[in-house]
Amino acid sequence: MRYSLMLCAGLAASPAMAGIEEALTDHILPGFAGFSTAADALAVTAEADCSPDALRAPWNAAFDAWTEIGDIRMGPSETGALSVSFWPDARGFTPKTLRRLISSEEEVGTDPAAFSDVSIAARGLFALEQMLYDADFDDYAPGSYACTLVQTATADLASQAQALEAGWRDGYAAVLRSAGAEGNSAFLSEQEAMTALYTQVLSSLEFTADSRLGRPLGTFERPRPTRAEAWRSGRSLRNVLLYAEAAEELAMALSDGEMPQTETAMQRLRDAADKVSDPSLQDIEDPTARLRVEIVQQNVRALGDYIEQELGVPLGLTAGFNSQDGD
Repeated sequence: MRYSLMLCAGLAASPAMAGIEEALTDHILPGFAGFSTAADALAVTAEADCSPDALRAPWNAAFDAWTEIGDIRMGPSETGALSVSFWPDARGFTPKTLRRLISSEEEVGTDPAAFSDVSIAARGLFALEQMLYDADFDDYAPGSYACTLVQTATADLASQAQALEAGWRDGYAAVLRSAGAEGNSAFLSEQEAMTALYTQVLSSLEFTADSRLGRPLGTFERPRPTRAEAWRSGRSLRNVLLYAEAAEELAMALSDGEMPQTETAMQRLRDAADKVSDPSLQDIEDPTARLRVEIVQQNVRALGDYIEQELGVPLGLTAGFNSQDGD
């Protein structure tokens, strides 16, 4: 299902519009601050020790932090998130670009200030995953070009995280807070701002069901396990859960009441995920393993349905377009 932009006519802004402030202070702004802190810690570690063994734990911590806000694609994140999280990479641009940089030892790979000029396929979390977990890349030696490239990429990631945090904290948060005020051309009413945030919730769950799970599931006759997100690092299922939890948390922040069915749906999703045998989703050619992943997918969609019932319907919200639509 793709959501088209529809605002419910004739609905006056309710006191629940305070959910905008709660969404910012309880979820979005702390999320971007947490990601910036984690990305900086990764860069500091890389500067001291570029080895995969040293970097896998802080890289995973940075990815965990990213899932808190990674599916929010509005304001600074609408384009700024692309170079942090370049996925899906259906044509394999990331390994191709990394191989080119390493084989020719391009100078840009040693210069964090210039690294923003390289293809987004060589930047961000997924390029680093390739360097830290792929056997074709992770055997580099200290002091090698590849080692320096990893240090450059982590410094670049930290810079991106800082820019996103500043863009939200010092700019876009005020745009949301002033929705409906004179001079705010982005949101002509509080209802529009609520709709935009609500869209992030449902679009995230839709992307998880359709892409994070749907891409590796493929068809019964032709599953595509290596199309799973972050399968090299074994994070595929973890990402599904973390993004779903982040969507639920944002929905809760927007709500002016209890959402018991949503909470129950989230627990069902966790229970279904516990039954999945391979967290990297690489065993889905086995019918039993596939069924367990399909049940997780069904529970992700059910979570979205309950959020619509307990948040969207009471507040008169209908989701709009999101930049991840059509990925």
